[in-house]
Amino acid sequence: MRRPAVRSFSLLAVTASLAVVAAAPPLQAPPDTTPAKTPVAVGYGGAVSSVDADASAAGIEVLRNGGNAVDAAVATAAALGVTEPYSSGVGGGGYFVYYNSKTHKVSTIDGRETAPKSATSNLFVENGQPLAFADAVTSGLSVGTPGTPATWATALKEWGSRPLGQVLKPAERIARDGFTVDATFRSQTSDNQARFADFPATAKLFLPGGRLPVVGSTFTNPDLARTYTELGKKGVSAIYGGDIGSDIVNTVRKPPVDPAATRVVRSGDLTTADLKAYKAKQQAPTKVSYRGLDVYSIAPSSSGGTTVGEALNILEKTDLSKATEAQYLHHYLEASRIAFADRGRWVGDPAFEDVPTAGLLSQSYADSRASLIKDDSVLTSPLAPGDPTSPGSTGTAAPTTYEGENTTHLTVADKWGNVVAYTLTIEQTGGSGITVPGRGFLLNNELTDFSFTQANPAVHDPNLPGPGKRPRSSISPTIVLDHGRVAFALGSPGGSTIITTVLQVLTEHVDRGLPLVDAIAAPRVSQRNTTTDTAEPAFLATAAKDQLAAIGHTFTNGGEIGAATGVQRLPDGRWLAAAETVRRGGGSARVVQPSGS
Repeated sequence: MRRPAVRSFSLLAVTASLAVVAAAPPLQAPPDTTPAKTPVAVGYGGAVSSVDADASAAGIEVLRNGGNAVDAAVATAAALGVTEPYSSGVGGGGYFVYYNSKTHKVSTIDGRETAPKSATSNLFVENGQPLAFADAVTSGLSVGTPGTPATWATALKEWGSRPLGQVLKPAERIARDGFTVDATFRSQTSDNQARFADFPATAKLFLPGGRLPVVGSTFTNPDLARTYTELGKKGVSAIYGGDIGSDIVNTVRKPPVDPAATRVVRSGDLTTADLKAYKAKQQAPTKVSYRGLDVYSIAPSSSGGTTVGEALNILEKTDLSKATEAQYLHHYLEASRIAFADRGRWVGDPAFEDVPTAGLLSQSYADSRASLIKDDSVLTSPLAPGDPTSPGSTGTAAPTTYEGENTTHLTVADKWGNVVAYTLTIEQTGGSGITVPGRGFLLNNELTDFSFTQANPAVHDPNLPGPGKRPRSSISPTIVLDHGRVAFALGSPGGSTIITTVLQVLTEHVDRGLPLVDAIAAPRVSQRNTTTDTAEPAFLATAAKDQLAAIGHTFTNGGEIGAATGVQRLPDGRWLAAAETVRRGGGSARVVQPSGS
């Protein structure tokens, strides 16, 4: 019934987006040096949006050479492994969502890391007490079997048009020749300086001579260039049954710590058998209908698709287009709170847990949960979960457990209309802090996304560690279809705030009529079944914040939240790529052939 309104917002968004583009400097073909960043680009032949200019340029290079969206997504991801090594790389994992323009079908790959076969629910418990989070992170205990290489191989085999070795070439070149250090890279290195210094291989790579990299200098990673060359020649079996994999296992089981370091670095129990057993899972996406659009995302082991989907269903029967800004935000925050309460109780690795995905995504269940929201008051957290297997029932409340904050997201479209939304991660900024000697990449600390112990002993926790289990994620790569064709796609990094970032950007765009780039840039606020709402400083300065406070919302300054990217198909067939204007130093949106060139 609201479809005409959605379409009018879409046209409004497109018109405004083009106005932004007209004011931006024209894009040029990528020069030999680092290409300039721009947050929005419009044109033909396909589009790439990521946080990094070199990575986006790598994807565009593949598209210009005839590759498709999957080829370009892998190329962009590999380049991010060079230029965003603290957020991604072959030592990590992620989730890949793909739209096929010929079949109009959305498919997904779960490339999440897995715990060793020896892992128990007490993986992070010593002497009856959970480890301190920092001690667990910087250890071999936190390292799961990497899933990123298997994701690349699976995606290319199923939907790509180029071999792995070919699409790795741009990243290999960047690693060998270097990229220009920016303020974000230096700041992230500085934040990790103390622990990086405790691992000789990490210090040699990221703190040469014991010093932080200088902004404007050239950073090279010849070891990673050689790793990419080996992967290109041998395939990912070099990791899941070859020399690279052996080096990973040795590093996890005997972390190479500086003898002078005082840090206690626990060893892990990853084995070559764990690597050989790893599979990236192809699985059906989640799907909900919102304002007449079909919203697809990743199913468990990630909670992204179910939690964003449930929140959208809760909001479905409220006309947010006519609400005030404060009213809209109040409903968005309360829907998030409710969906997170259900996430904590029900979502884990479906190979180990009975996850009621269909129930969580049913409109009737969402309607029952939406009845909790009042216009003039705020729900109290931790909120008790509902029961999608027995509507009307409620459980016992449990706090939301901590999840690391750093990942990276890329969004790609090609000239045929295929689209990829892909979020990849090594979890904490800098992952475990442990670089595989001679290989040029950091290992993940993804297993710390498990609950160390039950948040509430009276409530079943579906996210405790287990043998071969995938830890729950909040990654939410999302593709939105209108009558079977892509309207837009988006995603973001940010730990558990990924879910609220995607939800806020999507509703700002669809319901509030903001152009995609403006929806991405809007000040963010996040509610994840916590006692206070987490907000960016820019949001705390808005009038809406004061209006929300008047009905009971309280706020915590969370600093920068997320770093989203997206692509949008315009009515005339052009692609619009959108990225951050400021967060993480601004993102890089590019198209193959800019309009007017």
